[in-house]
Amino acid sequence: MTGGASSLTFVGDLGARPVVVKVAPPGLAPIGHRDVLRQASVIRALGATAVPVPETLVEDVGEPPDVPPLFVMSFAEGSSAEPLFDDDRVGSPRVIADRFRLAAQTMAALHRLSPAELGLADEPVVTPAAEVDKWCRSLSTVEETLAPRWQQVAEALRSHTPPALAPAVVHGDFRLGNLLADDRGINAVVDWEIWSVGDPRVDVGWFLINADPDTYHRVTPYRGSTPPVDELIATYRDALEHDVPHLEWFQSLACFKSTATWSLIVKHNRRRQTPDPALERMAAVLPDLLARAGEYLR
Repeated sequence: MTGGASSLTFVGDLGARPVVVKVAPPGLAPIGHRDVLRQASVIRALGATAVPVPETLVEDVGEPPDVPPLFVMSFAEGSSAEPLFDDDRVGSPRVIADRFRLAAQTMAALHRLSPAELGLADEPVVTPAAEVDKWCRSLSTVEETLAPRWQQVAEALRSHTPPALAPAVVHGDFRLGNLLADDRGINAVVDWEIWSVGDPRVDVGWFLINADPDTYHRVTPYRGSTPPVDELIATYRDALEHDVPHLEWFQSLACFKSTATWSLIVKHNRRRQTPDPALERMAAVLPDLLARAGEYLR
């Protein structure tokens, strides 16, 4: 299956049952985002909850790095979509708008869960300040021209870091592109490569900037027909059943994170023998992303 970059993903059959197999890249230590068995552990922990995830069926520790670990999970029906990024039409505007609302409710269902009750009490808690530090490390490896004066945004984030909320399971990349859905609703939350236990607003900020048509200034078939960000915030708060303060800081963090991840993508793209022009075009967006991060803080 195409589309991922952190592990190898295959579709096949287990008997007469369609399944998906995730395998760590051979020859590399299965750590960080390549730790497929850690991904399986959170999917398994969520299996009995209201959060829709595939069913884990088989796990194999392998003999890394030469024989990589893997796990097998059920095949979830549906399609994923990035309606404010991709040019393709993947459904009617009403269907896509409803998918955004359902995604906000699903995210709240995830964040209502207690990590301890899921058997994840031993997971280290990642603080908002640690999130800033992580993306600073990434930005320190790219050319300054890609993300000019990112250090100033980092310092502003550190100076205004809000108190952390009670820890929750954080997907780390919660957006429509990592949800499988059809006309019946959302069938599975997938791609758990960077999950952690930490402040749930990290997910919320990331979801909101990826639901905002002004974040990347792209013109797609759905621009103008998706729910306003304020409506999605209200939908999430109603489903969570308590207030979520300081979301602007986490939207700023999300823009900072997006700047870091896209800077790395552009850096690696430029090293390819034949760079992808679409990826190179994102370089022009990065200064605006940093400026947007500063606007949220103001």
